[in-house]
Amino acid sequence: MIREHLTEYAGLPVVEFLDAGAEENLLRMAAYRARRAGEEPPASTPHRGRMEEAAKEPDSVAWRLRLSSYREEFVSYLARFVEEVDTTRVTALVIGDWGFSDGSDLSSRGLRDALIGHAEAFPALRSLFVGDVTFEENEISWIQQCDLAPLLAAYPRLEELTVRGVGETYQGASTLSLHVPEHRALRSLTLQSGGLPGRVVREVLSSGLPALERLELWLGVEDYGGDATPEDLAPLLSGKAFPELRHLGLRNSQRTGVWVRALAGAPVTARLSSLDLSLGSLRNRDAEHLLAAVPVFAHLESLDLHHHYLGEESTERVRAALTGAGVRVDLSDRQGDGEDDGETEDQEEDDYDYYPAVGE
Repeated sequence: MIREHLTEYAGLPVVEFLDAGAEENLLRMAAYRARRAGEEPPASTPHRGRMEEAAKEPDSVAWRLRLSSYREEFVSYLARFVEEVDTTRVTALVIGDWGFSDGSDLSSRGLRDALIGHAEAFPALRSLFVGDVTFEENEISWIQQCDLAPLLAAYPRLEELTVRGVGETYQGASTLSLHVPEHRALRSLTLQSGGLPGRVVREVLSSGLPALERLELWLGVEDYGGDATPEDLAPLLSGKAFPELRHLGLRNSQRTGVWVRALAGAPVTARLSSLDLSLGSLRNRDAEHLLAAVPVFAHLESLDLHHHYLGEESTERVRAALTGAGVRVDLSDRQGDGEDDGETEDQEEDDYDYYPAVGE
């Protein structure tokens, strides 16, 4: 999920374009291992070989751009990538650490502007991931995104955008914004966060994205800004936004049960082929609502509920009902002690007893 860097994106293997000091660091580690094994130190590293091989067919991989040694700044690093690789053939980019770990500007503003400045060098770019950052590099709630709408405007042929992190407005730091007046090519949009503000949700849902088929929102917890409500998603739930939408993910929510109830009565649900409510906090008190919604969800090809707090009995009841309706359901990664605790709708239990998978 966010523990490791991506190894695949947009259906392509990820290959990293080494920054200025990365090869030296890799060689140093390889030499150390070789000496420990009584072998001759290598003259190069396997990563260098993979990178050079990928450069012969730049469209055969998704290229990761990540500062790992801080020997150069992202702007010059990107310029070198454009110079050394035929970027006119690059179809997928994965952006990792852009320099926040060296104490410089935390915001993605600099990398956004650098990508906009090189837009003509990437005519084939169709998929972009901004924020391939593990929790060891930076907690997801600390990743400072900015207004990324200008980036989409600069790449009108982009079909897939994934953004990790939102950011907080403090000490002049920026925070994610994404109102896109019109983008006719974007088919897939994913926002990963430990807390997605209702403001950002409203911006996205008021955007002109007529081709959007897949939308995934990690809603998170209120302590990290995740205050989105069904009212914020009203244009989507009503079916008015994104007429081509076929897959919806309302993931990583502290209140998954709220979204089960909202979707059970929402017009948009009828036109979905898959629904993802995973990584959340589904619990025993939500089981009856989910079972009551089975007729509404029966047309779905798949329903992802993995990472939940249903007890063993509730899990099997939900599984049997959905499977019996012909829905492929994922109820793996059950949390807790596996016992039904008798929790009811009337109980005022602490929501913080039920954590989504990603919060900090």
